[in-house]
Amino acid sequence: MTAVRQDAWSEEDDLILAEVTLRHIREGGTQLAAFEEVGEKIGRTAAACGFRWNSCVRKKYEAAISIAKAQRQKRSQYRKHSAVGSSVSSVATLEGGESAGSAGKHDPLSEETISIDAVIRFLRQWKGTYQEMNRHIKALEKELKDKDEELDELRRVKDNLDKQMNHVQTDYRVVNDDYKALIQIMDRARKLAFLAEEEDEQKPRFKMDANGNLERIE
Repeated sequence: MTAVRQDAWSEEDDLILAEVTLRHIREGGTQLAAFEEVGEKIGRTAAACGFRWNSCVRKKYEAAISIAKAQRQKRSQYRKHSAVGSSVSSVATLEGGESAGSAGKHDPLSEETISIDAVIRFLRQWKGTYQEMNRHIKALEKELKDKDEELDELRRVKDNLDKQMNHVQTDYRVVNDDYKALIQIMDRARKLAFLAEEEDEQKPRFKMDANGNLERIE
């Protein structure tokens, strides 16, 4: 009995699971049989394969599943009518002629083989597209990370500029307050000087006459 591996599923494992499961759907088999076949190929249990299919792989192959179901229906219809077609062909041969419709009839095996190849090509092309999308997503994630780092740097620069502007505004307010205080001091000094001049003018002045007496000057 094959032991269940504990490592992660690879893309090749998913591709094998998809190809085998689609073949069983197309040929009218059961998914359980498909999971058992895949388990033998990649060394996993049928339960693990079924869980992987239903949880992850199935949604990636919705278009291929629809194609496989349509081919299964067509195959089933062909089997239903094959017995009738075979009897008609036998009667026509016994009557001495080849059936008129046999020359234009498609080879079901060839048509089925072509359809399988088309599905396989589709799966492989989808795998390439998926890988390319992953690379594109990683590139976008890297670009987004770079933009986030650039944005963080711009925010740090803005914070530093805001701090410098706050310091400048504080210095301006201090200088402005000092200037106003100086203006007020100068205004008071001018007023005091003016008052002193008025007082000097209002004081009486005297002079001494020839007899030694003080005489007031008007």
